[in-house]
Amino acid sequence: MDKDRIKGSIKKAEGTAKDTLGKATDNPKLRAQGKMKKAEGSIQKAFGKAKDAFRKG
Repeated sequence: MDKDRIKGSIKKAEGTAKDTLGKATDNPKLRAQGKMKKAEGSIQKAFGKAKDAFRKG
């Protein structure tokens, strides 16, 4: 498993936590940060997945 997939999963989880906390506290800035972090994590995870596929041939 590529390290980008792992890092992407972690970022996605952090983003989900921030988004949930922002929703609970009615903080739109925190929610936006969470959504950005989730998107960032998804992209990084997809990149790692593509690298793994490339390596396997």
